[in-house]
Amino acid sequence: MSTHESADQAGTPQYGTAHSAASAAPHYSAAFGSTSLPGSQPVSAQEYDAVLRRLSAAEATRDNMSRQIRGAGEKNRKLVEAITSMRYQVERLRASLSQNVMPPLNSAIVLAVHEGQTMTYEQVADDKTPAEIDTYLDVQVSGRMMRIPVSPLIDLSTLTPGMTVLLNDKTEAVVALDTEPFGDVVTVREVLDEQRVLVDTSSGAQQVARVAGSLDIEQLRTGDAVTLDTRTRMLTSQVPASRSQELVLEEIPDVTYEQIGGLGAQIEQIRDAVELPYLHPEIFERYHLAPPKGILLYGPPGNGKTMIAKAVANSLAARAAALNPGSATRGYFLNIKGPELLDKFVGETERQIRDIFVAAREKAEAGHPVVVFFDEMESLFRMRGSGRSSDIETTIVPQLLAEIDGVESLQNVIVIGATNREDLIDAAVMRPGRLDLKIRINRPDAAGAAEIFGLYLTEDLPLDAAEVAAAGSTRAALTAMIAAAAGQLYARTPSTAYAVATVDSSMTVGSGASANLSTHTLYRGDFASGAVIRNIVDRAKKAAIKEQLQALTAGANAAGVGIGTRHLLEAVRAEFEDQVDLPPLPDIEDALTVAGVRGRLVSVEPPR
Repeated sequence: MSTHESADQAGTPQYGTAHSAASAAPHYSAAFGSTSLPGSQPVSAQEYDAVLRRLSAAEATRDNMSRQIRGAGEKNRKLVEAITSMRYQVERLRASLSQNVMPPLNSAIVLAVHEGQTMTYEQVADDKTPAEIDTYLDVQVSGRMMRIPVSPLIDLSTLTPGMTVLLNDKTEAVVALDTEPFGDVVTVREVLDEQRVLVDTSSGAQQVARVAGSLDIEQLRTGDAVTLDTRTRMLTSQVPASRSQELVLEEIPDVTYEQIGGLGAQIEQIRDAVELPYLHPEIFERYHLAPPKGILLYGPPGNGKTMIAKAVANSLAARAAALNPGSATRGYFLNIKGPELLDKFVGETERQIRDIFVAAREKAEAGHPVVVFFDEMESLFRMRGSGRSSDIETTIVPQLLAEIDGVESLQNVIVIGATNREDLIDAAVMRPGRLDLKIRINRPDAAGAAEIFGLYLTEDLPLDAAEVAAAGSTRAALTAMIAAAAGQLYARTPSTAYAVATVDSSMTVGSGASANLSTHTLYRGDFASGAVIRNIVDRAKKAAIKEQLQALTAGANAAGVGIGTRHLLEAVRAEFEDQVDLPPLPDIEDALTVAGVRGRLVSVEPPR
């Protein structure tokens, strides 16, 4: 042994030897005493033993951690092998399951979904079977109800009643498809509970149907059209709004009272009847005066009945918005054209009338003013018993009466009817308490015609430059043109005669009394209307346009070409003289009535 090795063995304690603390202390002191710092204290045996114990514990911890790391590495290796093996097995299982999805496959409709659970001892004691506890589907296959298992390939959370699933040869659901939105169209009558709905079928029968998972039962309303799967009696989808529902969803039109000319007295009467009860309901309640539930606008065609109804709806909507600023209150205009509701199937027209008033009640209950407007009212609510080939009005009229009477509890619904044959409407519809207010919309007189002309002849139109210069201003030129056109329209001269009517004014018919015949000449102004005046203005505009185009074609200066008096006068003449046929008999009878002539119309001839 060398001197260096002997010194190391003598001066450094060897780990794992059986040195005692007493014998090791001198060696420690001898070994480190020469290297200790000046002024340092020698290390005691106890301190030395403590250091040894700490070193020994650290070594043991290191060895333990090394063993744990080696064990964790081994476990990780085994885990990787297990995952690799499991992945291989999963791929084999997936491939095996895919073989079960190969066609041919049967289809079934899901009726209910049963999520599985672990069977308990209590359920075993209650004689529960796996078919009641495990994951299964209740389906209908070819008219049979079955409970079938579900393949792991299907996510059970995506299945809802009404969906279609495909079954393999083991009658196991292996593929999930969407709900089929096909079937018979039925009408919702009442939502019974969270799963059942009472519906009306096309045959008039009623059924209680279930609701598929694809249909939100909270969105269903009375009158909605839905598809019914007759195989499962399940409602599968909602059908877009029908024509009658589209009619009742029309928003407020933009027609105002200012756009209606020549009907100032009638408009004031309507505003008093409709708007005052809505604006001041508390005053009407104090006087125990109920607002009118309905208004009948009658008179010859083309005089603004439809425009008045639209203006009423517009005005009510504006009033509602002013009374409730910042709210979502708005008005609705339910424009019902009578002939469009007529249907060849018995009971279909009545159903559409019910749908209309259901929509009106829903909007009114939300605080919105609603105007239900029936145009051409005589086509729907004709006098009962007047039909020759059918008596469809015997059921349509009572349906309307029931609905109007049902509006009594609502504060925001007004029914307006328009007709030019009020004599054909059933008397029960027109009695007080239903259509309370009856307003005749007469043909305009000369002053009213001038007002209507002024609505269509405005200062922004190109006018004849010579006439504007002669009058001194555009406004003065328009006033002169309108006066000339209205004067020509209402002139009562031989050249403006339009028809000659022979009337029998004898009071007794069929009694043998001699007839009391008289002739009456009717003029153009007797058949004037707002629609006629608008057509006259349109004719004048077309004539002015044609004149301007001719000037441009000839290379002349067309800067001063515009609507002139000559165009309007020619348009008045052409509007009546270009008509081959005489006015219809109802118009002639109406003109005679306005003129104060009473009697039976015998004949009508053109003027000679």
